[in-house]
Amino acid sequence: MTRTGFIAIVGRPNVGKSTLLNALLGEKVAITSKKPQTTRNRITGILTEGEDQFVFMDTPGMLKPKNKLGDFMVKTISSTIGEVDAAILVVDAAKPVSDVERTILERLKKQGTPVILAINKTDAVNGQKVAECIMAYSSIFDFHAVIPMAAIKGECVNIVTEEVSPLLHESDWFFPEDMITDQPERALAAEIIREKLLRTLNDEIPHGTAVVIESFEEKPDIIKIRAEIYCEKDSHKGIIIGKNGAELKKVGTWAREDMEAFFGVKVALDLWVKVKENWRDSAALLSTFGFKEEN
Repeated sequence: MTRTGFIAIVGRPNVGKSTLLNALLGEKVAITSKKPQTTRNRITGILTEGEDQFVFMDTPGMLKPKNKLGDFMVKTISSTIGEVDAAILVVDAAKPVSDVERTILERLKKQGTPVILAINKTDAVNGQKVAECIMAYSSIFDFHAVIPMAAIKGECVNIVTEEVSPLLHESDWFFPEDMITDQPERALAAEIIREKLLRTLNDEIPHGTAVVIESFEEKPDIIKIRAEIYCEKDSHKGIIIGKNGAELKKVGTWAREDMEAFFGVKVALDLWVKVKENWRDSAALLSTFGFKEEN
C-alpha cells in the first residue's frame, strides 16, 4: 500500500529551511542565501522512496510584514501550516527561542499537528549549546522527534525522513514517482536568477527585486529565456547592471550555469533590468510578478 504525507518546513529566516529541503531531495529546487526573505513563495519538494511519497513544503521565513509582499509571505506560511499532516520546525542551534517559534508552535498545537524539531547548524556550536537548545524547546512543546543536524553538510538529514515516515498515511500518491517539484520551469528559472542577484547585491537591494520570465522557448538542444529583473529605484538599476554591465553579466553567467545543470541542455539567457517603484506595496504588480494567493 502506498503512503503519502504533506510536511511543512517552517521557522524564522536564515535557519536553513531551503537548505534542508534541497538536502532531503538530493537536488536543488529551492534557492538559498545568507540574506533574509530568500524564499517568498511556497516551494514544494517531492521525495518518493519505496512505497512512501513525502511532499515537503518550504515556506518563507516568518517576519513581521513591512509591505504587501510581507503580508503575502505571512499568509503563505499560515495557509501552508493549516493544511499539512506534519511540520518540521527548523531552528538555529546558536539562537534562543523567539516569539516566531512560539507563535508557530501555538498554531500547530491548536491543530494537533505533529512537529519534528530540526536543530540546524550544530556544526557551528559545541555540544553544550545543542543540549541547551534541546532543553529550551522541549520545555515549551512536546515534539514528535528532536534532530540535531547540519543540513548544509547533509549530516543527519536522513533521520528526518525516518522520523516523518510514521506520520504518513495510506493513500495514492499525488505526484508521479520521478517528479521532484511542482514548480513550473519558468518559476525555477526566475528563482535561479534571483538567487544570483542575492549573491551579487548588497543587503537591501535584493529585497526590492523581482524576476519575471517573459519568454521560455524550448528546443531539443537549447532553451532560450528572456527575463526581466524589476527593481524599485533608478539608482538600484545602475547597481544591478554595474559598470559596463559587469554585475548583470555575472548574474547571467552564474544563472545560466545552474540552469544548464538543472535542465540538462544549453541555455541562452537574455536579461533586462526595469524599474517599478514600490512594487512590493502594489497588489496588482505582486500578482503580475507571481505572488498570488492560493484558494
